[in-house]
Amino acid sequence: MPTPERTSQEEIIAAARTLLEEGGPSRVTMQAVAERVGVRAPSLYKRVRDRDALLALVVRETVADLRARLDATSGSLDGLGRAYRAFAHDQPEGFRLLLLGPADGEALGGGADPILAAARAAVGEEHALDAARLVTAWATGFLMMELAGAFRLGGDVDAAFDYGLARLTAAL
Repeated sequence: MPTPERTSQEEIIAAARTLLEEGGPSRVTMQAVAERVGVRAPSLYKRVRDRDALLALVVRETVADLRARLDATSGSLDGLGRAYRAFAHDQPEGFRLLLLGPADGEALGGGADPILAAARAAVGEEHALDAARLVTAWATGFLMMELAGAFRLGGDVDAAFDYGLARLTAAL
């Protein structure tokens, strides 16, 4: 008789994502995930090859969440920028992992489609990729600084984000 299933890959990924948000990538260990889902660490290897594979799955799910948020907007550069910022605030460690974690072009590729479409609408096909990179680089840099607490000169950071997004949108 086969042994009963005690956890699923979905539960493992969800536990890893929770641990990631609680303590960053170093908190995501096979042992910590196993404890979170109520199994012994060796049992995880039936579902996930190793920690690197687990982090890649976390990236894939995080991209899917970001993509769902972007798809729920009007599709404008403004709407996409605001959704991107909200995502970064809601899942700061997941946001950082997308930028600094395991590179998986397949997982990340679909996440760029909404911004490419908005950039194409703003500037046309010829410069769509350049415009998408401009907006993404500005927003990502702003958010990384914001999450790190690097805006120390005072002022309203929300207003600064709004200003930057409006200026970029108008410029394009």
